[in-house]
Amino acid sequence: MRMLVTTGVFAKADSGSEGTELFRLNALSSILVDGVDADEHHCQTSFVLAATSSHYLEASLGLADWFKKDFGEGPPPSPFEEVHGAPLLDEKTASICPELDKLVIEGVEAHDNLGIGTIMRECHDLFKGLESLTDCCGGDGTTARAIAKAHPHLKCNVLDLPKVIDKAPAHDVINFVAGDMFHTIPPAQAVMLKLVLLHWDDEDCVKILAQCKKAIPSREEGGKVIIIEVLVNPSLGPIIYESQVLFDVVMMTVTKGGQRDENSWAEIFKKAGFSDYKIVKKLGARAVFEVYP
Repeated sequence: MRMLVTTGVFAKADSGSEGTELFRLNALSSILVDGVDADEHHCQTSFVLAATSSHYLEASLGLADWFKKDFGEGPPPSPFEEVHGAPLLDEKTASICPELDKLVIEGVEAHDNLGIGTIMRECHDLFKGLESLTDCCGGDGTTARAIAKAHPHLKCNVLDLPKVIDKAPAHDVINFVAGDMFHTIPPAQAVMLKLVLLHWDDEDCVKILAQCKKAIPSREEGGKVIIIEVLVNPSLGPIIYESQVLFDVVMMTVTKGGQRDENSWAEIFKKAGFSDYKIVKKLGARAVFEVYP
C-alpha cells in the first residue's frame, strides 16, 4: 500500500485510533472501483483489465519479430493481429477470446465516456444551434444521452457495430443504428468522433472522415464534424507528454492507429476533403476539433 500511495494510486488517510495506518481512494483509484461516484467519470476497470491482459502482453512481446518481418506491399497488420490472427475492435475479435472482446468493448466505451461532464461544461456551445447529430462508435449511448439532456431539441443518432447496438439500452430520444462507419453514416447536421480515429492509421482515418463529409450539409448550412482526440504536444509538460508517447506505442501494438500532433491532424483533414478546422478547446491531453466541409 505504501508503494501504491507513493505512485499516486491511493492516498494516505488519517491514522486510526490505535495508530493503525489507513488509506483512502484518490481521483485515480476512484475510477477503478465499481459503483464509486468519481465526478461524473466512468469506471475504467475493464479498460485496465484489457490493457494488462495476456493477449496485449503477447502482442508486445512480438514487437521485435514484427519490426523485422517483411509484409510486402500494403499496410501491415498490427502486432496484435499478427500474433493472434484477428484485429482488435473487430467482429472477429471474439474468435480470439470472447471475454477479451467483452472487456475491450466495455473498456473503450468507458474510456470514451471519461470526462464527458467536463466536455459538456467547457464546450457547451459546441452543440448550440445544431438540429441533429450522429455519434459514430457511440457505444451504449452514454455520451449521446448526456448531449440530449443538455440540448433537448437535438435529434441524436448513435452508430456502432451490430454486436454493440444489440446490447444498447433502449431510449426514447436516441436513435441507435447498427452499421459500419467505413460504408455509411446516418445523415445529420454534425457528426461526432470521440476517441475513434486514434485506433486507425492515416489512410483509414481519411476514409472514415470522407464518409462523415458525405453525411453532413455544407458549412453554410451548419455542417461540421466534431472530433475529440488526443493532441500530442510537448508543451503539456513531461508527465503528460510521456504518457502520450507511451500510449502511442500501445496503440501501434494493438491497433493500426496512434497519437497525433496538430500537423498530422491537419494533413488528414485536408486529404479527406475538408476546407478548414479549428481547435475549440484543449482539455489536458485531449483537444476538441471542429472540422468544416
